[in-house]
Amino acid sequence: MTQFLVVIYHPDDYAAAVEDAEMLRDIDALNDEMVAAGCRVFVGGLQQASRARSVRGRGGQLLITDGPYTEAKEHVGGFWVLELADMDEALA
Repeated sequence: MTQFLVVIYHPDDYAAAVEDAEMLRDIDALNDEMVAAGCRVFVGGLQQASRARSVRGRGGQLLITDGPYTEAKEHVGGFWVLELADMDEALA
């Protein structure tokens, strides 16, 4: 079995308020389907990019800066790690 990463991207100005009850039900149904299929390894949601901090090691010290590690108009908002037989199954 191979592990695959499924990533959800959000725009910089994404507001969780747009996630209405129907969307949350759809996400719950998708999660239930993955669990029932036995393919879901791990799932996680992330804070919006404006709350991010980047941590880097330099010269034996930690450098902490505000913001995501890269400038972009979209950022990872959530992800799933799935374990499936192959790419065809992952894309089905």
